[in-house]
Amino acid sequence: MKNVFFFLLVILSFNSISKGQTQPYLDFETATYISDAAQKKAVEEGWNMVIVILDGGGNLISLRRMDGVQIGSIDVAIAKAKSAVYFKRPTKVFEDAMKSEGGGRIATLPNIVAVEGGLPIFKDGICIGSIGISGATSPQDGIVAAAGISVIE
Repeated sequence: MKNVFFFLLVILSFNSISKGQTQPYLDFETATYISDAAQKKAVEEGWNMVIVILDGGGNLISLRRMDGVQIGSIDVAIAKAKSAVYFKRPTKVFEDAMKSEGGGRIATLPNIVAVEGGLPIFKDGICIGSIGISGATSPQDGIVAAAGISVIE
């Protein structure tokens, strides 16, 4: 009888724990909204870009390649987005660190892209994904990334 009571208590505890722990996540609709805003900014400025949105685990949700952008920007945008989500910080942080004394050590870290254009996406203090932009200069990529996530902040 004692074992049955303990078993029921454990089962009920797991059930209540799982109900109370819903973590925010980046859904396809929001990813599309972010991509639309980034693309709008790129078009306004006349910049051809690759726009990548990843979920909180670094998995691809959305990839857009605007007409005329170089194919190499596909991999660069993905890498920027991965760096931003893996380290929960903008890739510009690593770019700035590379410019400082001893910054070359940054280049030895896995999944680091030390070029502006990758930004993490946060909701309720949790990193739910990232955006990666490539196709123009680093500052221009950063402007488009910021325009994308500004619509959800």
